[in-house]
Amino acid sequence: MSEFVLGVDLDGVCADYNTAFRHAVARHRGIDPSELTTEVTWDFGEWGLDREGFLAHHHRAVREDGLFRNAPPIEGASEVLWRLSDAGVWIRIITHRLVSNWSHKRVVADTVEWLDDARIPYRDICFLGHKPQVEADAYIDDAPHNIEALRGSGNPTIVFDQPYNRDLEGPRARSWPEAEAIVAEMVAAAAGGYHTQLPGIDPGAERLDRKRDAMG
Repeated sequence: MSEFVLGVDLDGVCADYNTAFRHAVARHRGIDPSELTTEVTWDFGEWGLDREGFLAHHHRAVREDGLFRNAPPIEGASEVLWRLSDAGVWIRIITHRLVSNWSHKRVVADTVEWLDDARIPYRDICFLGHKPQVEADAYIDDAPHNIEALRGSGNPTIVFDQPYNRDLEGPRARSWPEAEAIVAEMVAAAAGGYHTQLPGIDPGAERLDRKRDAMG
């Protein structure tokens, strides 16, 4: 059987977009981030934003705040994805970050640098919005419209828990270790077994650090 391909979203799954965006919007408005609630719906209406306002703040945050370069990684993403990769899972990053014109070069460069700094392993990366077009055996995403579209096309999809997707049915992962367990079950069902990382192999992020140090 060919390798099991896992389509992995970035924002809200690997990268804490909401925290980074919250700080950016607060800076734009000259207020403390604590004045903006963390319990938000998909369109950030709780912050008084409509679609136009969101896009304006988003574009400014990409240019002025390094939104995609400085977003904090979600806890456990690197470690779990390295374990899955070492177990033979093909990690395919799928992200829809090219939403603003005239910033694509910055977005792509910041994304690749962020992936390296966050120690996220991946075999390939796709920048697109219509995720059912990407060939993967399973997906993990937070966006309700993406999850519904993927499932509507018959794709197994894990919901990565966020305030705006809690009305969706599972499988649901509230953390990366929970996601790891679900993916392991999917791989075992598809391949007849799941082989975890071999004993004696260093954690993936440490191997990456040594290789980067050796390259200068």
